[in-house]
Amino acid sequence: MANDDVYVLGIDQSTQGTKALLFDAQGKLIDKATLPHRQIINERGYVEHDLNEIASNVIGVVKALIDKDSSRAQKIATVGLSVQRETVGAWRKSTLEPLYNAIVWQCARGAEFVSRPEVKAQAKRIREITGLELSEYFSAAKITWLVDNVPEVKACAEKNDLCIGNMDSFLVSFLTHGRSFATEPSNASRTQLMDLKSLSWSEELCSLFKVPLSALPEIKNSDSEFGFTDFNGLLKHEIPIHAAIGDSQGALFGHGCSKPGQVKTTYGTGSSIMMNSGDRVSSCEHGIVNSVGWRRQGRTTYVLEGNINYSAGIISYLKDDMQLIADPSETEALARAANPNDRSYFVPALSGLGAPYFNGNVRGSILGISRLTGKKEIVRAALDSIAYQVNDILSLIRKSSDVQITQLCVDGGATKNFYLMQFQSDLVRLPLKVPSDAELSGKGAAFMAAIAQGIYAESILDQHENESFFEPVADEKEISEKVEGWHKAIASTIEYGL
Repeated sequence: MANDDVYVLGIDQSTQGTKALLFDAQGKLIDKATLPHRQIINERGYVEHDLNEIASNVIGVVKALIDKDSSRAQKIATVGLSVQRETVGAWRKSTLEPLYNAIVWQCARGAEFVSRPEVKAQAKRIREITGLELSEYFSAAKITWLVDNVPEVKACAEKNDLCIGNMDSFLVSFLTHGRSFATEPSNASRTQLMDLKSLSWSEELCSLFKVPLSALPEIKNSDSEFGFTDFNGLLKHEIPIHAAIGDSQGALFGHGCSKPGQVKTTYGTGSSIMMNSGDRVSSCEHGIVNSVGWRRQGRTTYVLEGNINYSAGIISYLKDDMQLIADPSETEALARAANPNDRSYFVPALSGLGAPYFNGNVRGSILGISRLTGKKEIVRAALDSIAYQVNDILSLIRKSSDVQITQLCVDGGATKNFYLMQFQSDLVRLPLKVPSDAELSGKGAAFMAAIAQGIYAESILDQHENESFFEPVADEKEISEKVEGWHKAIASTIEYGL
């Protein structure tokens, strides 16, 4: 097959749905398909996903691409996986049968365990090993809940028939029919179980969190060959899964942020604000954490990162739960039409606060409402909350790094909201670079796989088309007053919102 006839596939398995992205031999996105999956939320606020539904949707989105043009099935040469991080599941090694729904990264059910005095006493040690703050946000405490509350997990562990892993290792298992069970450092570093320097599972932390070490996947390089798949017979031949990466790191890679000091923000259900910090673990302010960006060809790139539980996810909340809007596209016009004298703040702690507060028990609030506050003002306050949270994280990253940040690369569906992008630029006092293609996570995974297989040259990461920019224009004093009000709203929410 001539190289010009080759296609590269990216699978982006995110919180709200699954996408298949098809790229040609020059790295151009030629088609994509998307399927949503259910958000399973019970009366206690536990958030879950059906692993079987997600597996079916992975096949479904690939089938949708091939159904448009059957010749594509012969041309796809490799696939890379980008996945939602911290979301964790357990399944039988022998049959791949899930033992319980996946526990989603947003779910705070591990808060009780990490709040125990004997666990809190280990917080400093946990940060030394993993680079992470002790929090139910990460996978470890979610696994503890599975071990304590799902009898089949313990039973399978005793029979050596248990797999525990994040979405990358589940999809590798599923797509290879159980022939491969592996993860890589960007995802493993988010479990709160991996030693950040040795890139291996910590026996000490597995013991603390009651995690059966033998049930965890092998940790491979991010651009390794993870196994072969034909997507349950959709392809005429098996192709290598030649990359796996967490969605936030995938976006950093897709932006071409390969040098220390380069920063990106992903506006998804939650937000990851991430800076490439080079080949060493950096000391950092509390509130942000160290993770692995990727490990390619035996070389590790680390990142500084802060994570927000609800960023663009608050827009879905306005639509589906509050029913203030019928479509996310309405929010920009409503925000622009809001009364400029309204000073209400929306603190979206719907499942606790992530970085830099790491408080899983606090719940959200709308503060400062007056007779000026109506639908438009609440929508604007919700959008503003996204930008305020990103600014909080970026401020800590700036304090933790000697490298000057000159630009913020952004991606995700909310980048289409020009009101939000302008307000974000005003807050962080930086230019924002917005690519025309918002699918940076899946693109990063696909490009990593194609580079590893020799289909693309490394230089493809420097090719960006049709980018738009936002420059800060608002008065700095006015912005400073708004940020001060935001921090007062956060403090009040934490004090009274428990």
